[in-house]
Amino acid sequence: MSTHAQPPSSTHPPELPHRGINPWLVRLPILVITGGIMLGLLLVMAVGAVQLLYSNRIIPNVWANGVNLGGMTPERAVAALEETFNYDDDTVFTFRAGDRFWQAAAGELGVQFDAASTVAQAFSVGHGRGFVDNVIDQSLTWLNGENISPEVRYDQGAAVAFLSSLARDIDHAPSEARLVINGADIQAAPGEPGETMDVTATLAALDSAVTSLQPGGEIQLVVHQSVPLTLDSTLAADKARIALSGPVTLAADDGRGGSLGPWVLPVEQIEALLRVETLTAPDGSQSYDVTVDTSVYRPYLESLAQGLIVPSLDGRFHFDTASAQLVSVVAPINGRVLNVDRTLERLTAAIFSPNERVVPLVFDYQEPRYSNSVTAAELGITELVSEGVSYYTGSTESRRQNIATAISRFDGLIIGPGEEFSFNRYVGDISPEEGYVEGFVIMGDQTVKGVGGGVCQVSTTVFRAAFYAGFPMTERWAHGYRVGYYESGDPDGVGMDAAIYTPDLDLRFINDTPYHLLIESFLNPTNNSVHFRFYSTNPGRQVVRGPAEIVNETPPAETQYVMNPNLTAGQQMQVDWAVGGAYVRVPRIIQDLAGNEIRREYIASQYQPWGAVIQVPAGDPRLG
Repeated sequence: MSTHAQPPSSTHPPELPHRGINPWLVRLPILVITGGIMLGLLLVMAVGAVQLLYSNRIIPNVWANGVNLGGMTPERAVAALEETFNYDDDTVFTFRAGDRFWQAAAGELGVQFDAASTVAQAFSVGHGRGFVDNVIDQSLTWLNGENISPEVRYDQGAAVAFLSSLARDIDHAPSEARLVINGADIQAAPGEPGETMDVTATLAALDSAVTSLQPGGEIQLVVHQSVPLTLDSTLAADKARIALSGPVTLAADDGRGGSLGPWVLPVEQIEALLRVETLTAPDGSQSYDVTVDTSVYRPYLESLAQGLIVPSLDGRFHFDTASAQLVSVVAPINGRVLNVDRTLERLTAAIFSPNERVVPLVFDYQEPRYSNSVTAAELGITELVSEGVSYYTGSTESRRQNIATAISRFDGLIIGPGEEFSFNRYVGDISPEEGYVEGFVIMGDQTVKGVGGGVCQVSTTVFRAAFYAGFPMTERWAHGYRVGYYESGDPDGVGMDAAIYTPDLDLRFINDTPYHLLIESFLNPTNNSVHFRFYSTNPGRQVVRGPAEIVNETPPAETQYVMNPNLTAGQQMQVDWAVGGAYVRVPRIIQDLAGNEIRREYIASQYQPWGAVIQVPAGDPRLG
């Protein structure tokens, strides 16, 4: 009987086979990531080492002028480039004009190598930007290289100076066939061609060679030739001989049966006035002509004695309101005027005449427009149409004198219908020779010493009379700043001034009526006033001055202290007073006699702020 073994009994279920995860599936990614991080760290360390190594050096593979500057400090790179760049010293240019030539090194022509700027460009490669950009630039430069163009300075002014010196050697004017007049010796002389170097065209060729760093060579100078003309001098020589055959005499009468002069032009003077001119015929042929420039005698003829030239002067008058008649205050002058043009024509003809060499002077005879026979009625002067007044209280003695001198120039004037009045025309030359003295005048933006201070007091008063007469103002200038004299005695005087400055700034108005205008002017010393009275016939209008419109007011400028060497310590003298700036418009309302408005216009003035000006001695602490 066989016996089979039985497995031991157990209460646990049987175990199933176990399939676990491969551990390399976890380890491998970790190893890869760790390796990548370590590699990145190594790369960063390597890049950092490169950045540190080349922080003060030019990165590898950077070239300039054939020199590898990689790894060099800027100082070493500058030295290396300066050793290799010899263009300015070794390069020679030859400038040729025909068989003549001149040579100059590039450096003499203004070429200079700027090694420092070139190295600065080289060093900037891979430096100065963000870390990543620098790394990229350095990597690309290592792989591909970077060639820096040499920084060459070209001072064109030095080249121009050199070429101009050549031009001085080359340039000469053509010598035309000409007449040689030497007293009675008159000869013809042959001509020679002239040359002119074209510096600009030559410079263009040089610029091209230098900027492209050509290795020297020859540059042709651009030279223009001017060929003399073949001229006929026979007739001109004969004409010159006649001109120099003897003196020419000027003669005149004194207007009363007597004679004046004579004035003799000697042969030597005539010779100095002869001019040789070139004439071109319709067929293109050329010849000489001899002329004489007698215009040099124009000032001489115009300045002859009063007995020779007598200007015609209008009479001057006052209006007698009681009799309505004109009263002569300055007698008219009948005169004669030398006709300079016709006299010079006669003089020219006499110089080239073999026989008629005496020249009677030519006169035009004139009578004045307003003689003593003229009447107020025929001129339409019947009444007072306007008056202008201003005050000069506080004026210096020099200013008072200038006011008196200027006002005398206008008393008794007559202005015709449609005629334009010009203040500068009648006030004349403002100079010591005309009776004016030195004082303070407004010039631009400052008050300075000058002749004629106070004349504007007169022009201001004329302006006011013209304003109230309703005459159209064709030119009027305000002063640079508000002047107390012109607002004194008139609370609305602001904007009612008129500045003049001969010959540039004038006061002008037009007598737009069909009647003549008589101007009377005078001073009233009792109240320091200036008066202008206009007599004419009212054309049927009246003038109303509206209130001045003052806007954009600004405070006065700061006080200025200027040195006066004539003052001593502790002294000072105020020559100008502070006043604020403003823009002012004064309405002028033209009405008919019934009070109906015809037109309205504005007199505008821009005044700048003004500071007081005080003169002090030298060394005053207030001087700037």
